[in-house]
Amino acid sequence: MPFGLLRYALGSRYPAGPDLVWPAALGSTYDVVIIGGGGHGLATAYYLAKEWGIRRVCVLERGYIGGGNTGRNTAVIRSNYSTPAAIRFHKESVELYRRLPAELGFNLMYTRRGQLNLAHSEASLRSFRLRAESNKFYGVRSEMVDLKQIRSIAPALNVDRHRFPILGGLWHEDGGTGRHDAVAWGYARGAMRRGVEVHQRTAVTGIVIENDRAVGVETERGTVRAGHVVQAVAGRSSTVARWAGITLPIRSIPLQAMVTQPLKPFLDPMVSSADLHTYIQQTARGELVIGGNIDAYDLHTTRVTLDVKEEMAAHTLELFPFLANVRVMRQWAGIADVTPDASPILGESPVRNYWLDAGCGTWGFKATPATGKYLAQAIAIGKVPEILHAYRLDRFRTFDLVNEMGSSAIAH
Repeated sequence: MPFGLLRYALGSRYPAGPDLVWPAALGSTYDVVIIGGGGHGLATAYYLAKEWGIRRVCVLERGYIGGGNTGRNTAVIRSNYSTPAAIRFHKESVELYRRLPAELGFNLMYTRRGQLNLAHSEASLRSFRLRAESNKFYGVRSEMVDLKQIRSIAPALNVDRHRFPILGGLWHEDGGTGRHDAVAWGYARGAMRRGVEVHQRTAVTGIVIENDRAVGVETERGTVRAGHVVQAVAGRSSTVARWAGITLPIRSIPLQAMVTQPLKPFLDPMVSSADLHTYIQQTARGELVIGGNIDAYDLHTTRVTLDVKEEMAAHTLELFPFLANVRVMRQWAGIADVTPDASPILGESPVRNYWLDAGCGTWGFKATPATGKYLAQAIAIGKVPEILHAYRLDRFRTFDLVNEMGSSAIAH
């Protein structure tokens, strides 16, 4: 590393230019307009330009890039899901994440750390056994572990004296974390360098529909025509879809998390409890990132509440009692767009040339690369790839659901 920095400092390319080059003006026509400048929207723009040569792409963000759910999650990356569709999809996303820092030339702080899911009941053990075998079948590294193995994986965990006894666990070796806002910045830089325009502080106010076809969007800065329109707005999915006359089976529910003061490193893997509805990971700076259950009611807001903070703290202390005097530094919330089967809606919509990236709920960050890659493919060739077929909107009419309600410490 020191020699690399020295070569950079003495090289002819120093000082470097800006990473993000902002466009001067909003154009009137593009091949693709993407609503939402979070990880999913920027990833779709990047793969459209890189993989398919579609560079007349415009990303419209009403705030700043990564300012929505991308910057309001707990940065977990994993693939230990329950259904074949979700396992294959997230396995692809994890593999893309591993290659992404080198591909983008951007430090995403991606680290493979493993995830330990704890079972406090026989029902959870049965569920974990099924997930472990399903994961192995599709090449995802997950296995059942007993108390001895749990002590070895997370020595600081309270295993022996527990109000909710730990009966076993699911160890997912492929689990990891990444810097969530760096993912947005990296995709934005890669897309901009290929000609994509990203316009911040540009709110979309409507969808232009002609002859059952999306042909553009209305913005605070005027009308923008487009060959294709993509919505990637996470918790605002149902609202934006209604502008195009589409009703989505989505509930928007706040999802809260918090972070503590920095501590000396003691927890390398991510630890979660399906029965306590909590999960914990320690960052490179020593902070503990703690997530909990989604709120009990629908709400389009990112406010935080004391009762959820108390619940997260209480459940964390069941697992790590010695943290009782540690201070909470920050608390935040995102808006989870939850479908009836806790799986996303990706691909075509009832309106021609209007594409959906919605309903990711609590899975959005970990699905970013695969969603962007395959949604870009669908737009470019006009056909939804097989890996996205299970996530079509039409499944709610045919009852061909993808039930992933039990694959997280979060209860949907």
